[in-house]
Order: sequence, then C-alpha cells, then structure tokens
Amino acid sequence: MSVDGRRVPAGAQSTSSDASASVQRISGLAPPDGTSPSDLIPEPPIIRVRKTIAQPVFAAFMAGGIAGAVSRTVVSPLERLKILFQVQSKGREEYKLSVGKGLAKMWKDEGWRGLMRGNGTNCIRIVPYSAVQFGSYNFYKKFVEKTPGEMTPLRRLLCGGAAGITSVVCTYPLDIVRTRLSIQSASFAVLGDAQRKQLPGMWETMKTMYLKEGGFTALYRGIVPTVAGVAPYVGLNFMTYEAVRKHLTPDGHQNPSAVRKLAAGAISGAVAQTCTYPFDVLRRRFQINTMSGMGYQYKSIWDAVTIIVSQEGVRGLYKGIVPNLLKVAPSMASSWLSFEITRDFLVSQGKIVA
Repeated sequence: MSVDGRRVPAGAQSTSSDASASVQRISGLAPPDGTSPSDLIPEPPIIRVRKTIAQPVFAAFMAGGIAGAVSRTVVSPLERLKILFQVQSKGREEYKLSVGKGLAKMWKDEGWRGLMRGNGTNCIRIVPYSAVQFGSYNFYKKFVEKTPGEMTPLRRLLCGGAAGITSVVCTYPLDIVRTRLSIQSASFAVLGDAQRKQLPGMWETMKTMYLKEGGFTALYRGIVPTVAGVAPYVGLNFMTYEAVRKHLTPDGHQNPSAVRKLAAGAISGAVAQTCTYPFDVLRRRFQINTMSGMGYQYKSIWDAVTIIVSQEGVRGLYKGIVPNLLKVAPSMASSWLSFEITRDFLVSQGKIVA
C-alpha cells in the first residue's frame, strides 16, 4: 500500500489499522468486538412496551383485571340481589321474594341505578382483585410445576388458594364498602327513609367506617370467614376449570373454541360457588355487623353459624344461592373467556416483535 507516494510495509499497515480501531472503540465511534452497529441502536419505546406486556405474569395480571370488570358488570343486578337476600334474617323479610320479583322490586323502588347499585365500587375493587388473583396464580405456578403446563390437581388447588388469599388481603376494604353501598339504598324498614335519601359515596363510606367503627380494623371486619371461603373457592375454581377445559379440548388442540371456554368457566364457577357458599353468607353478615340498623352483633364465626341455624335453619346458610347460581354461569364464563382472549392478545404482542 502507498501513502503519499510512499510504500508502507504490510505489518505497519496492520498495526496502523488496529490502532485506529482501538481509538474508535475508546472514543465510542465503533461497536465492541462481535457487535454489529445495528445492535447499538436503542429499541423504540413501542417495542419495549410490547415485550413487557407479553410477559406471562404481566399479561395474566392485565387480563385478569379486564376479565373481572367485564364479568361483574354483566351480572351486577343478580349480584346485588344476592347480597340483599344474604343479609335478611328473621324480621327482615322485605326481599323474601323470587328472583324475578326481587329484580322487579329493585327496579320499581330505585330504577336502573338500583339494579347497578354498588357496581362502580365493585369494578374498582374487582379490577385489582382479579388482576392480583390471576397474576399471583401464574406467579405461584412457577414454583410448583415441574414442567410448564403440567400440574397435578392438588397443586392447582394450592396455587389457586394462595392466589385467592393474596387478592382478598389486597382489596378487602373495597369489598366491605361495596357491600354497604349495595344495602344502604334498599327498602329495608330498619334503615328508614332518611338513611336511604342520604347515600354517601365510596370514599365517604370508607371514611365513616374508619372514624366511627373502629379504625383500620373496621375495614377488615369479616376477613376471616372471607379468607376461609375464598381460598377453597378460588382453588376449586382454578382446579376445576383446568380439568374441565383439558377434558373439553381434543388431543392436539391447545386452543378450544369460545363455546368450550364458556362451558368450562360456567362449570368451574358453579362447582366452586356451591361448595363454599355458606362462607359467603357469613362474609356478608360480618361486613354489616356494625352497620346502623342492620348490624347482627355476632361475636364469632361459630356464634354466627349457631344463631343463623337456630333462627333460620340450615337454609339460612344458603340464602341467595339461587340468584348466585343464575349469575355464576354468565359471570365465570365471561370472566374466563375475556381473560383468555385478552391474555392471548397481550402474549401475541411479543411474537410480533420477535
């Protein structure tokens, strides 16, 4: 090679090139060894976002929140009617009606807003509740499944139970406030017209409970029977859903049709709800234990069970189960369907950028 007409030895040429490359790397003008210039170009923000939401736990978290809001809104009138049935006892029988007549009474007394009373708070609660539940279930699965997608029914039950406890503890104050909001406008004689006309909102109800009913512990009143019911309920729900869906899915087909997903969700919800329903009745009774005009003043879970059975019979532990079963099929079916559709969409975003 010649430089300015002069001949440069081959060894000197190589040394000069190496030195130039070293200077470029030190100055940041050249990529490190083994790295192409394109690798140094930062990823666009949209690519990073898509990769993040495609992570299984994150996708399940987001999909769970959406699924919860969809499912609760679909069955909001039946959910409120169930609560009104649950809190009735001897001497409080304004809603001792059939499901159809109960819904008609809600419509007559309060109109459309009566059918949806408490649904806003319920959605605010259920979005983080379902998100934490589905997200934590997928998180706990990683510690117990030997190979991805392979778990015994018992392990699914345990992971589901742990996910249920996690979600309840995180969102319980909103659940107790939702119960109060669902009851306070109902036409129970013990509430009086004045109380029904002065309807505080979610934050006002929470503030009143905190200041007048025992502080922070008031917001967690009834959590023991809630956890006792939710842990087996969520565990049974996940275990039954996985088992039913596997049965409904033909060999070689990983993605069953929407109808089969709806059927699996409805069956799993009905089984889990029926097995754990008495705990749900206890949960609602304890949540209004100190509510003005409606409090039951139960001293313990056993005290509550004893009083309910002695005054209302065993059927008292299953009050509201009819509207509950009527709602559980569309609720759980729409929940699982919207969950899987949303999750699959989010996970697919990672495949687009791969």
